[in-house]
Amino acid sequence: MKAVIYEKYGPPEVLQLKEIEKPVLTGNKVLVKIYASSINYGDRMLVSGKPFLIRLMGYGILSPKHRILGGDIAGIVEAVGESVTGFKHGDAVYADIADEGFGGYAEYVNVSEDLLTSMPSNISFKEAAAVPQAAVVALQGLRDKGEIKSGDNVLINGASGAIGSFAVQIAKAYGAVVTGVCSTGTIELVRSIGADHVIDYKKEDFTKSDARYDLILDIVANKPTREYVDALAPSGRYVAVAFNASTLFFGSRFSKDGKKAVSLSHSFRLEDLVYMRELIEEGKVRPVVDKVFPLSEMAEAMRYHEHGNPHGKVVISMEAE
Repeated sequence: MKAVIYEKYGPPEVLQLKEIEKPVLTGNKVLVKIYASSINYGDRMLVSGKPFLIRLMGYGILSPKHRILGGDIAGIVEAVGESVTGFKHGDAVYADIADEGFGGYAEYVNVSEDLLTSMPSNISFKEAAAVPQAAVVALQGLRDKGEIKSGDNVLINGASGAIGSFAVQIAKAYGAVVTGVCSTGTIELVRSIGADHVIDYKKEDFTKSDARYDLILDIVANKPTREYVDALAPSGRYVAVAFNASTLFFGSRFSKDGKKAVSLSHSFRLEDLVYMRELIEEGKVRPVVDKVFPLSEMAEAMRYHEHGNPHGKVVISMEAE
């Protein structure tokens, strides 16, 4: 099978398309023929090995521990192990397999049954591959850390990106009034996915206005935590998904006048992916895909993800091969 392999840290060019052995199916695994994967910010860090802290987190000090990256997958069940009961050949599935060692930038992967769930029936494989990590991060940030409720005034800082585009739609599904912060060129996109109000950050600094928010989900981290907290309404919540020095050291334990600031370190939960499938099938959420690259152009896809300012997700398609 074809797979993108990397054996040393460095620029995107370290990613090489190679022919390797197809995974051997074992009793408790599901062999998935991957139709699409996608790029997350963590994938870029793992390619470069920067910041160095990422290597200390168990991913390999001198060289990568996992030769095939890619946590998000969508595809078809090729075969199941003898102890697998929940899936059969031909099932359309999607998953976040990062906790199992990645492997999504390949034509096939073995996946534990408890990481898989049925793919939303009303979207394509490419759209489904955009969902697992980004959507769950948005969901956990809004629901678990942000304690979102109907009627909340919610601000999404970074509303046109991979996580932000899901966050806008999830917040609307919870009945919130949503303000999206984005660049001039993405205003119409953010409006089209449901934002009630849109702020062009190049023209307006929301922390300097009189508006106050019950919940701020921050995917950019371009300001000190205190400035975000000052923009909160009484008992408001600030949730940092991205990190700078302020959010990293103060975000998890900062409070002021009843307002709270917390940081999110998301963890995979299958029930969250199932919930996202339900929202998508109900028509409340739809993945935003910026651009699709074939597996053979993985290095170019990584460069685009870093420098192209993508709106929504960058997807890798095995079908294009």
